[in-house]
Amino acid sequence: MTPADRIQNLRVLIRHHEERYYVLDAPEIADGEFDALMRELAELEAAHPDFTTADSPTQRVGGRVASGFSTVEHAEPMLSLDNAYSDDELRAFDDRVRRGLGADEGLVIDYVAELKIDGVGVALTYGDGLLVRGTTRGDGTRGEDVTSNLRTIRAIPLRVRRGPRGDLSERRWSDGHALPARAGNSRFEVRGEVFLPRKAFDRSNAQREKDGEAPFVNPRNAAAGALRNLEPALVASRGLSVFVYQLVSDAGRSSAPPDNAVRDDLITHADTLAQLRDWGLPVEPHWRRCSGIDELIGFCRDWAKARRTLNFDIDGVVIKVDRLDDRRLLGTTSKSPRWAIAFKFPAEQTTTRLKAIEVNVGRTGAVTPFAVLEPVFVGGSTVSMATLHNSDDIARKDIREGDWVVLEKAGDVIPRVVGPIVSRRPPTSAPWEMPSDCPRCGATLQRADNEVVWRCENTSCGARLQRGLEHFASRSAMNIEGLGESLIAQLITRRMVTDYADVYGLSGDAIAALTTTSTQSDGRESERRFGEKNATKVVAQIDRSRTNDLWRLIFGLGIRHIGQRAAQVLADAFGSIDALRDASAEQLEATPEIGPVLAAAVRGWIGEPQNQRLLRRLVAAGVRMEVPAEQRRQPGPQGPLAGRAYVVTGTLASMTRDAATAAIERLGGKVVGSVSRKTAAVVAGSDPGSKTERARALGVVILDETAFLALIKESTL
Repeated sequence: MTPADRIQNLRVLIRHHEERYYVLDAPEIADGEFDALMRELAELEAAHPDFTTADSPTQRVGGRVASGFSTVEHAEPMLSLDNAYSDDELRAFDDRVRRGLGADEGLVIDYVAELKIDGVGVALTYGDGLLVRGTTRGDGTRGEDVTSNLRTIRAIPLRVRRGPRGDLSERRWSDGHALPARAGNSRFEVRGEVFLPRKAFDRSNAQREKDGEAPFVNPRNAAAGALRNLEPALVASRGLSVFVYQLVSDAGRSSAPPDNAVRDDLITHADTLAQLRDWGLPVEPHWRRCSGIDELIGFCRDWAKARRTLNFDIDGVVIKVDRLDDRRLLGTTSKSPRWAIAFKFPAEQTTTRLKAIEVNVGRTGAVTPFAVLEPVFVGGSTVSMATLHNSDDIARKDIREGDWVVLEKAGDVIPRVVGPIVSRRPPTSAPWEMPSDCPRCGATLQRADNEVVWRCENTSCGARLQRGLEHFASRSAMNIEGLGESLIAQLITRRMVTDYADVYGLSGDAIAALTTTSTQSDGRESERRFGEKNATKVVAQIDRSRTNDLWRLIFGLGIRHIGQRAAQVLADAFGSIDALRDASAEQLEATPEIGPVLAAAVRGWIGEPQNQRLLRRLVAAGVRMEVPAEQRRQPGPQGPLAGRAYVVTGTLASMTRDAATAAIERLGGKVVGSVSRKTAAVVAGSDPGSKTERARALGVVILDETAFLALIKESTL
């Protein structure tokens, strides 16, 4: 095979696997295999630059930052849709359609119902099969040219498929799937909706909060902001996707087959969707052809209930007359087509009264305000409390106790107060002020100059102890199964526990006398004794935790800024709590991955007399305070993976991430928390998140679980 043939073969193969992964959610190969194909193509194109073309998968992300966006006129106006909010309004639409077609009263109209993606409308123009332009909806007549950004979305093919669906050669032609051959028909436009999948939205917000930036309000806003970003590489990292739903010829004929249309044989909208899909364009798969209004209403009702099962947001159903010649007869108004309507689901936002603003004290002492609401149903559940972020956010939005407020489910999960309805504000209302004292212990709250968070600095505060002990006992820390929130609250209230060390003095009889709450079949809650059997299990878990790895203890202590990875680094570097306690700030900062902020946090925590007392009490309770001699690392790199850094992300089927980390470290490698050009490889399980995207962007090797196990096996031989 010549280099030119191999390059062409790789491009077709890569696009096939992009479609399987990004469009169909049914990958056929592992990430590592896909990355190998991309690397081979990039190397061949570098060696043979004359063969590099604009539609190559390697050309998706341009390095040039745009200075602005030009405006482009659409092939035909991108009209808006009329809305329906009830079954009666849908039936009225059906009556208008039948009257417009002069149909008999008993004639049943066929419709196509499509999920209404809550995203950003775009138009994609293809010329001779190549993506030549992509624009936003704009004002409906003209939109912004965002081609460079849309090229980064892997669900969008840079070249439409010319062969039959499933044919990877692109050299075979089929009359039923070929692009039109006549002059003037090789250029066409498709309309679609760019959206941000919920998992990508959650990852983006987690990263923004980590970076100290305000989280996105909803996926649609995040998608819209990304499309208007002037740096394509940043757009590529956002994780956008797209679904297309309309075909338009350059002559301005929408999904209709006049003489100069894109396809002469398209009769229905269902045919159009099938054609778009056969060309390799992403079509949302849950559309349905509905015969008559009753079947259509049933489809809308079903998806109003099932909408949260999807990985993207929808806010309704778009309903279209199926036959394209019927659409021409019905025509359009100046604003919307007469042959289509959008059925809108009940709003995910609602209004309710904010009864009070209270504050919650976390394990680090952070005091966070939250709203106590009159219970209201929104986003599939009844909500009575919602986050208010911080006192600065409350002041900026001027949210007050007694206000009527707009409430929404962020990502259909977390309830948040959008803002007050000032017109309904009681005349006696007053701006809310952050309390000056901790609501649990009465200590004066403190706020650092460079922070928005108020804190209770009293380490003996009952609220801090509650949250701290929950963290100490959590699965990722000391892993004391059965020691949950309710049990901990009772232990603190009864003064049976005043610090973490007291846990190791609890007896089975004392725990058995506590209560547990259960929900009966009629929805009522009842209390009963915790019982000897359950108490015995908890005591056994407490005893087992005494011999945990040192890093679990360090993480469980709740030192500010010290996460799991930092705890592991500290345990490996110092080997014991005594050595860590005696380490200077300079020694801590000299430790790989431990910078000035983390070093200061460790020194600050250890410097507190009550924390030194806690460590002494944990020693007396028999908690392991050092790494066993046989597990301590020898100085200097050893093992076949020595000097190599790995990132472990996602869920592995055959082992936990802790076990994977231990396997790498036994072979001399180290596991780090973020991907850089120095990373040897990323070990990716299921749902790996943004770290694999970062690895692809940097050209770092991605190992799926099979490849990782093979690496461990080979390195052990």
